[in-house]
Amino acid sequence: MLALLALLLTACAGPASSAPEVSVSGEPGSKPILTYVAPLDPGRTYRSTIWPGTGPELRDGEPVLLNYWVENARTATVVAESYSASPVTRELTPAALGADLYRTLSGAHTGARLLQVSPPGTGAGNDVPTVTVVDVLPLRATGQHVDPPQGLPTVKLAADGAPTVTPTGTDPPTSLVAQPLIRGSGRQVTRSDTVTVQYVGFSWKTGEAFDSTWSRGSPSSFSLVDVPAWADGLADQPVGSQLLLVVPPTYALGATQSQELSGQTVVFVVDILAVAAGGTS
Repeated sequence: MLALLALLLTACAGPASSAPEVSVSGEPGSKPILTYVAPLDPGRTYRSTIWPGTGPELRDGEPVLLNYWVENARTATVVAESYSASPVTRELTPAALGADLYRTLSGAHTGARLLQVSPPGTGAGNDVPTVTVVDVLPLRATGQHVDPPQGLPTVKLAADGAPTVTPTGTDPPTSLVAQPLIRGSGRQVTRSDTVTVQYVGFSWKTGEAFDSTWSRGSPSSFSLVDVPAWADGLADQPVGSQLLLVVPPTYALGATQSQELSGQTVVFVVDILAVAAGGTS
C-alpha cells in the first residue's frame, strides 16, 4: 500500500516554532517521493518516523545498513541518494553518522523509514538546509523458513545470522543448485541487478569457509552481470531470502581458480538484503 503521510514533525530541541510540513510517499524498498513547499529554512533539526520498523532495535556502536535520500530544502533538488546504487553500512556512532543522523537513528528499529529536516551545517549538504529520508535495512534474511530436501549440506545460523555448514560426505551435484532456506517478501531479483548481500562461501568437501562478509563486518554489493553463477541462482528470488547455492566447477569463480579450491564444488549461503535494478531504482 502506498504510504502518504503529511507530517507535523516534532522538534528535537529549543523553543517552540512552526514545524515544516513534509509529505513522504513510496513503498518499502522503493525510493521516497518528498512533497513540500520550498524553500524550507528550519532553525533547528526536526525528525519523525514515517513508519516504525518491526525488526530489532538498533544497538549503539554496531553496523547499520541504510538507504538514504537527501534534498536541498531550499530548492527541493536531490543532493545525494543511494537507491539507484547500493545501501551503505555505517556504525551507529556520532563519528560515523554525524551527531544529527545518529540521534535520528538512535532507538529506531530495523525496517523503519525516518525523516529528518535539518538546518545548514548538520546534514549531507553542509552549506544548505536538507530534507533527508533514511530506510533502515535488515542485515540478515527475513521471511518464511523453508525445509530443504535431503542431500544438501546442513546450515546452522549463529545468533547474529552468520551461517555454518555441515558437509554431506557425498559426491556433489553436477549442476547448479539454488535452494531457498528463507523466503523473503521483497521484489524479485533480475539477472542484471546490483545486489547487496551477506554471504559465506564453503568447500563442499570440507565445509570450511573460504570467504565471508560476516567476518568482514559489512555486506557486499556487486552486479550479478559479473557473477554468472549467482545470476543464475538468485534470479527470480525475492529480496529478504536466504539461499543455499551449490556451484559446480563448470562456473568460473575467483575462489575456485585458487590452487586450494581448483576444480572443486563450492557452497554459498546468501542473504539477499537489497537490490538496485540495472543501476537505477
